[in-house]
Amino acid sequence: MGKSIDTVCIHGKDVRRFVDNTGSISFPIYQTAAYAHPAVGESTGFDYTRLQNPTREEVERIVADLEDGIDALAFSSGMAAITTLFELFKPGDHIIVTDDLYGGTIRLLDHVNKKNGLQITYVDTSDLEQITSNIKENTVAIYIETPTNPMMKVTDIEKVAKEAHEKDIILIVDNTFLSPYYQKPLLLGADVVIHSGTKYLSGHNDTIAGFLVTSREDLSEKLRFLIKTTGAGLSPFDSWLLLRGIKTLALRMDKHQANAIEIANFLQEHKKVEQVYYIGLPKHPSYDIIKKQCTGFGGMISFTVDSEETAKNVLQKVKLIQFAESLGGVESLITYPIYQTHADVPIEKRLAQGIDERLLRISVGIENAKDLIADLAQALEG
Repeated sequence: MGKSIDTVCIHGKDVRRFVDNTGSISFPIYQTAAYAHPAVGESTGFDYTRLQNPTREEVERIVADLEDGIDALAFSSGMAAITTLFELFKPGDHIIVTDDLYGGTIRLLDHVNKKNGLQITYVDTSDLEQITSNIKENTVAIYIETPTNPMMKVTDIEKVAKEAHEKDIILIVDNTFLSPYYQKPLLLGADVVIHSGTKYLSGHNDTIAGFLVTSREDLSEKLRFLIKTTGAGLSPFDSWLLLRGIKTLALRMDKHQANAIEIANFLQEHKKVEQVYYIGLPKHPSYDIIKKQCTGFGGMISFTVDSEETAKNVLQKVKLIQFAESLGGVESLITYPIYQTHADVPIEKRLAQGIDERLLRISVGIENAKDLIADLAQALEG
């Protein structure tokens, strides 16, 4: 009988690899760079921590199990994971990418990958027609965020996967905002899933990490070669922090969501709020797709206020909610995308997506919802 996901968060699907004889409940931190060989031609299974480490191997096992993949690779950051992923491609390859995308990914694509010969086309991937009409003979991958950062657009993963696989195109999905607790792209047909492990998987705003998860043996083999070669693997201590954080993923995600629903409803009714972007609201344009492919809505909300002055007042006057640009931790954070997460995105591209001086984004934490609403209320009225 398969284990429930909240159990998998703690134990994985199978018994963990036996690497010590102490009976330690907490998986040990193997803080070592190298491993001794028993004899010539013999190995313990570990040779050098750049290649693999028992603590990193354990967190990779848990994340692969959570995403129902065959392999997961842990990286030193989400951007290290994405950078390594794009080494799968060669100059002249064409990739279709979600237009409303995390600013750091856009920076990588526009200033590094294009320089290296990749062809990038940005489209609204929530519109399948925009994807299909932009596929070329040299299109090798489709890269989507769903929901997107920060405008919360949703792409139908299953439909895009069907279109991609008919043309032998790899489908890549950034699943950071919902985590495997609420969305499993591999089961919907994706080939690779990306996580900024810094966010919900870690959950405590105390470490940086990234993950690639795949359901394909050929991609696993290629990515293993790349992580070994580029040296971007996650350190033993950070791997342990991720293991500890993931144990409470199910509990945290349920609380993030419960709080977010209350806050989204509050914001919808506030006179200074003009638009609320939250995938848990029935008025979301992709609500039917969300209900089909997700088991929950998560804790990310973006909203537009009536003026730039109001936005800046909120950022200055929040007390419990902290003005910072990360997300997915137990503490609630509020971000100003135009000057933080998307500061390096050209202004015309920002404005075209609705990322202007009136847009704010909240990563809803696990504090008491009434306390969070009271803080927003006083900040909006200030």
